[in-house]
Amino acid sequence: MAQRQVALVSGASRGIGKVCAIWLARAGFDVALTARTVNPGEEREHSSTLRSSNTKPLPGSLVETAELVEAEGAKALMVPADLLDLPTLDAAVATVLDTWGRVDVLVNNARYIGPGHMDRFMDTPLEILEAQLTANVLGQLALIKGVLPGMLERKHGTIVQITSAAGYGDPTKPAGDGGWGMGYGVSKGAFQRIAGFLDIELGDQGIRCFNVSPGSIQTERIAADMAEFGIPNKGAPADVVGSVVAWLATSPDADQYKGTNLEAQFVCADRNLFSDWNGPEFNNNPIRYDESGTILGRLEAELAAR
Repeated sequence: MAQRQVALVSGASRGIGKVCAIWLARAGFDVALTARTVNPGEEREHSSTLRSSNTKPLPGSLVETAELVEAEGAKALMVPADLLDLPTLDAAVATVLDTWGRVDVLVNNARYIGPGHMDRFMDTPLEILEAQLTANVLGQLALIKGVLPGMLERKHGTIVQITSAAGYGDPTKPAGDGGWGMGYGVSKGAFQRIAGFLDIELGDQGIRCFNVSPGSIQTERIAADMAEFGIPNKGAPADVVGSVVAWLATSPDADQYKGTNLEAQFVCADRNLFSDWNGPEFNNNPIRYDESGTILGRLEAELAAR
């Protein structure tokens, strides 16, 4: 019997990461799950601003995601780690390799959660900006470094980077009033550049790397935390992103997009990857195409969402 393929998903305790893990399990992968929150009800700081503290437990945990993965008939492996503690990321990858011997797909979904995300530049200490860069760039690179040797040995591997329009577009409003902090945008901008570099260096050695920009997605944390900053939880279901990630992981047709940025909502709609969803909207109206097939309002929809 052929060995089952393995996916490693970061930020898998809730939101997009949780749903990506479920869709990959449906696609036939055993799934290793990493995040900080192992058990329901754990408390840690998740306020987006230095002006206040919020340690109220958020919905979701690795234990709960593991149960959902196993309900799809796949194996789940919990490997807790913290993006701000790089040795824990190395240890997480080592545990997956020691247990299952391989990682075929890496989904870099986790990001920095904490103060600075919704603070303006002059209110954000440099050490907070450094933490965002560490988590959103160096932490992701540490996971990639860990899985690449095995991928290169097998001459096949897929890396999916969950990016954001904040990495390539300016906010329409200041942080805290519907926009986002500079640390988030700058760190996501650096993260955005990884896929292209990997494709140039390793694309001819079987490594497939993609950026996936979700657009406005409904998640547990947005529902819990973001209304006070002018960001409503009114986006598309997270299954939209999960369906695109599963398609990238399994379809040879995706190879044409190696090293590029895919906007998840438009890819999902164009390929009918999630039939329970009616397609992307902007200002509560369906996104329209012009006569050349270009999506009208694409960047505006992305920016309004993030």
